[in-house]
Amino acid sequence: MKFETTTLEGVLLITPTLFGDERGFFMETWNERVFREAGLDVAFVQDNHSKSARGTLRGLHYQTEHPQGKLVRVLSGSVFDVAVDLRSSSPTFGQWFGIELSARNKQMLWIPPGLAHGFYVTSEEAEFFYKCTEFYHPQSEVSLKWDDTDLSIRWPLRSGESPLLSAKDQTALRFSEAPRF
Repeated sequence: MKFETTTLEGVLLITPTLFGDERGFFMETWNERVFREAGLDVAFVQDNHSKSARGTLRGLHYQTEHPQGKLVRVLSGSVFDVAVDLRSSSPTFGQWFGIELSARNKQMLWIPPGLAHGFYVTSEEAEFFYKCTEFYHPQSEVSLKWDDTDLSIRWPLRSGESPLLSAKDQTALRFSEAPRF
């Protein structure tokens, strides 16, 4: 497995080693020992799996209590995946990082606690899988406005189309109003 730093403090791009032949492929997506050796000594308590149609934007979400670290990947299709640093003491506070994750490239993203996370579906549909270090805590969940001009995230929206949003994402907080860590 290859672990690469990104422009956000603590966010890692992970490329699994792929073993393949005419029958298909095999890859390891989680190995506690390998991750610990890479500096990620984490325990996962919950797995989530979602399926979304093209144009769906989920996020940007985080929890103020029981903040979650997330290991995310795409099982089918492709998404533009985004993390926003909300840790006041971080050198990358207020910055964002985005990357295409797809079933084709098989890459994963480690997003530590203290960051908001979201994704935009760029394929016909996408299945998204994430391992979490804390249980879902709806009482402290916050949705950060996806198109906040203070963040200026460059989402790869389809020309002339608005993203499909949940009710909670339609009423999300601006970055300047959002709780921080």
